[in-house]
Amino acid sequence: MMHTYSSFRDDDRFIVTDFSCNPSQELFEKAGLYKILWSKDQSISVVVDGYEVQLNPNELIFCTPINVMSVPMDSPGLTAILFNKEFFCIQTHDQQVSCQGFLFFGSAQPQIITIPEDKVGSFDTMYKDLLDDIIEKDHLQGEMLRSTLKRLLISATRLLRRDLSDGMVADHNLNLIREFNLLVEKHFKEYHRVMDYANMLHKSPKTLSNLFNKYIDKSPLAIINERIVLEARRLLLYSDKSNEEIATDLGYKDAGHFAKFFKKHQKFSPSVFRKNKIKVAQ
Repeated sequence: MMHTYSSFRDDDRFIVTDFSCNPSQELFEKAGLYKILWSKDQSISVVVDGYEVQLNPNELIFCTPINVMSVPMDSPGLTAILFNKEFFCIQTHDQQVSCQGFLFFGSAQPQIITIPEDKVGSFDTMYKDLLDDIIEKDHLQGEMLRSTLKRLLISATRLLRRDLSDGMVADHNLNLIREFNLLVEKHFKEYHRVMDYANMLHKSPKTLSNLFNKYIDKSPLAIINERIVLEARRLLLYSDKSNEEIATDLGYKDAGHFAKFFKKHQKFSPSVFRKNKIKVAQ
């Protein structure tokens, strides 16, 4: 099953699929699509940016257009919602949804959310509403789909914020984490130090480190490094750029320094990694 909504006037596109037909498999090769996968009733392994990611029952994964993804040909119980920024712009609607920096661009690895048992019915209803709306062809179809998608994103963001805070983190600290994530996404190619981001946030590096170490189980530097590594992996796996060009793209003046950084975090040199197309579990 695959249903598509599109508007040639606005160039927007929205897709719902359960991967039961071959064209569904080709969707991840199309550029510019945000991707939400929901493993409904069994564990399924997917590949994102060269990482093997295990989705357990009732887990959602949120991927941006820059994430390179593939799914098994036979994926019963796996459903997906895909859309481009012309249909729903994450940046434009951020004030309403606040998912940017949490669901999307929230860390180096795509965000995975577990739907609690008491919320499964609610998410299932939203999914069924999307199916009903995408089949109903009228002049209100696009707005109905956007409205339900917005509800889904808000619901998922609430779950993530609840998991992050566990009732202990004030909203202003959650927002600081979100702002840091967004700044890393924007500047990781030019700024590699925590101090650079602390200055942009008008905070001390120690304040950021204390906050992240207490609630995220990762240091700010680890988040920066993971984002650089992820981009390096993408370029090594999916581009024809040389190691020197990749080093320059990622802000390294010396390709040797980049190679040492990459080997420290991946245990392989860039050349060995590229030659063997190494995939690791998330």
